[in-house]
Amino acid sequence: MDDGDGRMLTRVAAYQWGGDAAALFDGDPEVTHTSSGRPRQVRGPAGRLATYGTDGRFTLGVAGGRRLNAALDRPDYRVVVGSESEPYVREGRNAFAKFVVEADPTIRPGDEVLVVHEDGDLLAVGRAELGGKTLLDFETGMAVKVREGADRDGTTRRVGLREREDVE
Repeated sequence: MDDGDGRMLTRVAAYQWGGDAAALFDGDPEVTHTSSGRPRQVRGPAGRLATYGTDGRFTLGVAGGRRLNAALDRPDYRVVVGSESEPYVREGRNAFAKFVVEADPTIRPGDEVLVVHEDGDLLAVGRAELGGKTLLDFETGMAVKVREGADRDGTTRRVGLREREDVE
């Protein structure tokens, strides 16, 4: 990542998640660009860290979520769910409000968040559908639209991609 990209992307991450989010770009991640030269994908050795959207904000990959989970203080940008929903969220299914046990009160609807287990293990990354305070109040409805689930073995599960037996 060149210095120009690095400074700009680090500033955006700091705006989106706070100053400690610079850890997202530790090492020397690879940045791919659109045909117009705008940064698009940021990849590290473990996979996609983040995608820089046309709205000027990042969407996280599981590899980036793991880095942020280690760098940010709890409960920053985290939605904590219990064991009952863990296997479903790991598979890339959405997290529902009735299973939320803790949430960062500063989360706003539309924020990119980490979905973690009560023990701190990253389960998924996605977009908050409700505000942080509201997440704890609701008993029904979607809390986080999960983009990618994080398997225990370090692999990811993308939403919408299903294994089919009839395809070779």
